[in-house]
Amino acid sequence: MSSTTTTAPVRPAESSAVGVAVALSGVGKVYPGRDGSGSETHALEGVDLTIGEREFVCILGGSGCGKSTLLRIVAGFECATAGEVTVRGVPVRAPGPDRGVVFQDYGLFPWLSVADNIAFGLRRRKLSKDRVDAAVARFTALVGLERFASRFPGQLSGGMQQRVAIARVLANDPAVLLMDEPFGALDSLTREAMQHEIQAIADELGTTVVFVTHSVEEAVYLADRVVVMGGGPSTGTPGHVARVVPVPLTHPRDVTSPEFNAIKRELRNVIHGTPLEASPLEASEEVQP
Repeated sequence: MSSTTTTAPVRPAESSAVGVAVALSGVGKVYPGRDGSGSETHALEGVDLTIGEREFVCILGGSGCGKSTLLRIVAGFECATAGEVTVRGVPVRAPGPDRGVVFQDYGLFPWLSVADNIAFGLRRRKLSKDRVDAAVARFTALVGLERFASRFPGQLSGGMQQRVAIARVLANDPAVLLMDEPFGALDSLTREAMQHEIQAIADELGTTVVFVTHSVEEAVYLADRVVVMGGGPSTGTPGHVARVVPVPLTHPRDVTSPEFNAIKRELRNVIHGTPLEASPLEASEEVQP
């Protein structure tokens, strides 16, 4: 991750100011027992969250707190058992082209080239060859893979494969990009490079991003706001939103700055349930929200 500072403006972090991309109201998820005993698993309960257009929101929490379940519900892969989810005002009932999903597993077709993987969804939509070719050229360039368009996934590094997966989703022009720990399998240097790239791509395209992570530093580096999830098996309570923490820092962010590390401490305190320390960020008049 970069340690360079900039005077570029912060992207909007307040949903009410920029329009609502995703809204969750009273969302809960209960899984029935699998052993015939009737025992249920309450994965989520009472989740209320509004995400603005163009906002980059990280969902942060430990294992079992329901962050990936929440993402799958927004994607339409699972149905909530309580509450409602809407994307741009339309209730989510199933997967749809308005939501693109990137997983930790790249999910590329190994028999297709980079260009053909990116074109796959566009061709299924029966777009013209000219439109498909233009989109493939645009998004291979956007992720820096112009010279590798004819290569196959097995000929690429992990980081390059994830770039193809991201380009394939973005080529279909989703309103919301959902990312479930997409860089978790990458080495630390590649992960840092990919963090910088996805933040820059989101800014360039104006895409709303919901990004699941268990890394506090990754969340602070990327997000306009961090949604900290609580609950899970270790607590005996359903997953829920423990706190929403704004990150009013410019991009690219200096991971060594006092302001950056003050937010990291705040998030760790929320996750571990320890009292909050005095934050230099709150006391400083130099950092504007």
